[in-house]
Amino acid sequence: MAAAVFRSYDQHELDIQYSPSSCVDDVDSYLREYARLSARARTEIDGFVEIRYGDTPEQVVDYFPAGTSGGSLLVFVHGGYWQELSRRESAFMAADLTERGVSVAVLGYGLAPRYTVPEIVTMVSEGVRWLCRNAAGLPGSPRRVVLSGSSAGAHLTAMSLLDEAGWHRDGRRPTEAVSGAVLLSGVYDLDPVRRTYVNAPLGLDADTALACSPQRRPLAGLPPLVVARGDNETAEFARQHTEFVAAVRRGGGSVNDLVVRGRNHFDLVFDVGDPGTSLGAAVARLVE
Repeated sequence: MAAAVFRSYDQHELDIQYSPSSCVDDVDSYLREYARLSARARTEIDGFVEIRYGDTPEQVVDYFPAGTSGGSLLVFVHGGYWQELSRRESAFMAADLTERGVSVAVLGYGLAPRYTVPEIVTMVSEGVRWLCRNAAGLPGSPRRVVLSGSSAGAHLTAMSLLDEAGWHRDGRRPTEAVSGAVLLSGVYDLDPVRRTYVNAPLGLDADTALACSPQRRPLAGLPPLVVARGDNETAEFARQHTEFVAAVRRGGGSVNDLVVRGRNHFDLVFDVGDPGTSLGAAVARLVE
């Protein structure tokens, strides 16, 4: 019998647990749809613009203004295990939301191995705060900001809310700047991740994994959260979801806990802009 490397999982089993594609037949079909919908949004949404928020080449936002002014801004942070995908494949919800008066900002950031996870966390946190500071002056003049992220993007979104030093420099608390956050299929404890194949380009050690884990931080003072996952995800992603929801509630936070039937790690994001779904309705309550 192979030795356990985390809980009861041996190395092979743990690697499968942190392989979301193990639950679907063809992950590439979802990635192609991400790219198709995002390209269409850039072509068809009036006023699309790229906006730089920092000095590195990756610190750019794809911005889609709503047709009417004064609504909300949804900031989306893409997934890809801190090493794949980009803003260019991550605007799949923009058409649906801009039609309903919600502007969309898809946040670009650097990837591993060029950047470490702490550097990526800092980059995304800076981008989130930049958008919060400058939202009213952007096209569409959004009056409130809602954050969202999927998988590693959910982790990065949570870390941006927990960046006490950054918010202190801005002179605001997260709850003063952000009206809510939508975290999808997230990874909130990086300790098991560092024990898997995922860590090869990340180079996480035990101390860095701990420092970059929202689950291991005090979870007080957060805006209202929607924490969602598909019902077709691995047991470890389900555990991460359940334990994070419980930790936020212990800290006094408000959480809408959603396990969405018929959805998996990759297609859950298609519901973000659809108010006829349970996730889309929860998003609509935050942005509208």
